[in-house]
Amino acid sequence: MQYAFGVDLGGTTVKIAFFDREGTMLAKWEIPTVVKNSGKQILPDIAASVLAYIKENDIPKSDVLGIGIGVPGAVDEAGIVAACDNLGWGKTDIQAELSTLTNLPVAAGNDATVAALGECWKGSGSDNMVLITLGTGVGGGIIVNGKPLYGVRGAAGEIGHMVLNRNETRVCGCGKRGCAEQYCSATGIVRVAKDYLAQYKENSSLRAIENFTCKDVFQAAEENDAAAIAILEQVYAYMGEFIANICAVLNPAQIVIGGGVSKAGQMLLNGIKRHFVRYAYHACADTKFKLASLGNDAGVYGAVKLILN
Repeated sequence: MQYAFGVDLGGTTVKIAFFDREGTMLAKWEIPTVVKNSGKQILPDIAASVLAYIKENDIPKSDVLGIGIGVPGAVDEAGIVAACDNLGWGKTDIQAELSTLTNLPVAAGNDATVAALGECWKGSGSDNMVLITLGTGVGGGIIVNGKPLYGVRGAAGEIGHMVLNRNETRVCGCGKRGCAEQYCSATGIVRVAKDYLAQYKENSSLRAIENFTCKDVFQAAEENDAAAIAILEQVYAYMGEFIANICAVLNPAQIVIGGGVSKAGQMLLNGIKRHFVRYAYHACADTKFKLASLGNDAGVYGAVKLILN
């Protein structure tokens, strides 16, 4: 038998999964991400966990094809990340360092790009797709002819920082103003909602919730709260324009929506598509929309696919 490991490195936890050669997940577990000391312990911790699993399960090391890993930063095709601010990393040769620690081959990629590869391989995607993750921020992964698109420095897919509003005065986390992330992420939707409620005085159940969330906005809209419905129409308009611009550049077969906001399900897709068709270039207007299906496992599936490739 031949095996491989898929690793999804997050800011709080590291998800690790063990697969056979055909991509069947045989085991998965998590370890904490230790970011103190500029994240110097992260790769040694991953190596120790992988090697312990191999030893505890009496797996011949010669049967292990290697380790694939997705990380929250721009990773080029050589496996070098320019920086991971939330991990405390500067420029890091992930492939070389983790390979030295484990004596196994390693393949690395950006976490959203890797998740897109997972959805392409085992989830809702196709060989020509864009995965858009709507969570605390907005991430993206691009698959062209079944292969991930990295860009020269690994920044392909940083779609959350496309500018949607050049008149925005508030600063995005990236340092720019008016990024898609400021309107389409979970935190962005709350910001749009607060702006709306400050501008208009109509009654809304959201006013009774001191620190309402994105989920609360969708729940209120489902309960026919007029303000929440109007808020989401603003958000859907941003999302429709945003995705239409992506499609005009890439012309994918599918847009796959993941992340926490995607839990709104068909309601979200219907709202986006209603505005997408207004903004889409005619040759892209029939782009298919789907919800991601692998959930939190997309990253480990995509990561192991890197090494199986």
